[in-house]
Amino acid sequence: MDGFSFEIPLFLFATFAGALVAGLSGFAFGLIAASIWLYILDPVQTATLIIAFGLIVQGYSVWKLRGALDWRKLWPFVIGAALGVPAGVTILTWANPAHVRAGVGAFLVLYSLYALLRPAIAPIKAGGAVADAGIGFLNGVLGGMTGLAGILVTLWCGLRGWPKDVQRTVFQPVAVAIFLMSALWIGARGAITADTIKLFLIGLPALLAGTWLGLQLFGRLNEAAFRRVVLALLLASGAVLMI
Repeated sequence: MDGFSFEIPLFLFATFAGALVAGLSGFAFGLIAASIWLYILDPVQTATLIIAFGLIVQGYSVWKLRGALDWRKLWPFVIGAALGVPAGVTILTWANPAHVRAGVGAFLVLYSLYALLRPAIAPIKAGGAVADAGIGFLNGVLGGMTGLAGILVTLWCGLRGWPKDVQRTVFQPVAVAIFLMSALWIGARGAITADTIKLFLIGLPALLAGTWLGLQLFGRLNEAAFRRVVLALLLASGAVLMI
């Protein structure tokens, strides 16, 4: 963002909208925010802010779930992510911003289409901890590069056929672990600028307000219809980012 001008209201809107959706649905803060932020921020700022805000949004949820965590399921994802995050951060700091935007756009399109169509697939039982660690690695690369820390693990948990409650105790802690590792690696590479810190402080009230409203609305809206609208918006945003 070159200076702080008319783009600030757009930044605040994206922050509020992402927090609202995350508070209402439990996911998609980074997807919603990135679909707008990447028009006005560079990829490094976008990833850094998603990581910082994501730690607040998801960290609270994980704290509430701490008694239900199953470390036997978590450790392969976390170890894989620990290897993947440095690769993702390295790609982020040297890649062409236009290529990163196009890549994120393609990912948004593919994810939205998958979630909208939701093909019926038999649960994947093979691979065990090795397959989980591989997904953790890829998720770490994606998280370090874009800040989208939990998407691949969320999809994989669904493909595993785990119950929703079990899925939540896996993908949310993994996302928080990736946020923490990404923050450390980005900080170590000196990629956190004064402007990014200012944006974090400016956006924090919008984040808290959106999260609070989303939690208030939780359970009061038709979840299926809301989910379709969100995915349709993500699909459109991803398509525009690819152009």
